[in-house]
Amino acid sequence: MKAAVLHEVNQPLRMEEVDIAPPGPREVVVRTGASGVCHSDLHFVEGLYATVFPVVLGHEAAGTVEEVGSLVDYVKPGDRVICCLSVFCGHCERCTTGRPVLCSRTGLVRGPDETPRLSQGRDPVTQFANLGSFAEKMLVHENSLVKIDQDIPFEQMALIGCGATTGLGAAMNTAKVEPGSTVAVIGCGGVDLNAIQGAVLAGALRVIAIDAVEDKLSLARKFGATDVIDASSGDVEAR
Repeated sequence: MKAAVLHEVNQPLRMEEVDIAPPGPREVVVRTGASGVCHSDLHFVEGLYATVFPVVLGHEAAGTVEEVGSLVDYVKPGDRVICCLSVFCGHCERCTTGRPVLCSRTGLVRGPDETPRLSQGRDPVTQFANLGSFAEKMLVHENSLVKIDQDIPFEQMALIGCGATTGLGAAMNTAKVEPGSTVAVIGCGGVDLNAIQGAVLAGALRVIAIDAVEDKLSLARKFGATDVIDASSGDVEAR
């Protein structure tokens, strides 16, 4: 398959042929429908985060199931799916006690003595976040996928895997917005718009969006902001 491969820091990604292995018992081959470009991907290109080269970046993705392993029962070929970068096993003590973010991750990736999911010749190719969506196909664990029944465009589905869940999680899980509360969101980029949406879903009575760009403030209202403040006018705190 074709994939955009990063071989070293601060170099362009190169479109190259990459070999993809057959799916293991609980693995799924997904044909990539769309992939976002997250700032985290750029951090790896710039060397701000460490990885093993060569690597296929990309983690904000959606696509169509093409092939499944022998033990997969959640999805089947033809299903439309969103990829999840925070894959968890669902069986360890931390998962079963409601802390999947601390999952032991047993059985989610292939071991060093197994055939790598991606390779070039005899050399393994790293999958960023165990996804590697800057490619025609992805080979992932079935727990990396969320099945979608609706006919939503892939470009919109892909955003849910990172940008949407990051913003929603910031409001609902980290800030723990409570019903009836007042929330201020500073900056109205893609993640922040979803933080606004998350605050609304959590029951906030007042959601104040702050930005210096009028178009973003307009979007903030569509996402549920009750008030907007144009920071370019100054004295934001007093207002």
